[in-house]
Amino acid sequence: MSILDGFRPVTEVAADERSRIAFGKAGVHKDDRYAVSINSDGAILLTPLASIPKRELLVWENEELKASLFRGLADAAEDKTTRLDWLTEDENDDDE
Repeated sequence: MSILDGFRPVTEVAADERSRIAFGKAGVHKDDRYAVSINSDGAILLTPLASIPKRELLVWENEELKASLFRGLADAAEDKTTRLDWLTEDENDDDE
């Protein structure tokens, strides 16, 4: 198995005077985030990341909560929702 299995050459780049490398030809865009890994041969692997707020991490760590959330989103997409007036009762009291 080669280190390049599953990869295709895109271009050759050179680091600038500040050791930066441009990856635009590889499809990288402004504000894209990557985990950077390096192996013993010096090969660098960039793995795309999607950052989420820490307060939302609970959803991804709790399978039961994640499944419930996805069920709710699916129900909403199919217009299978029920109005919960008790959630907005306090807001309506201010109007009186």
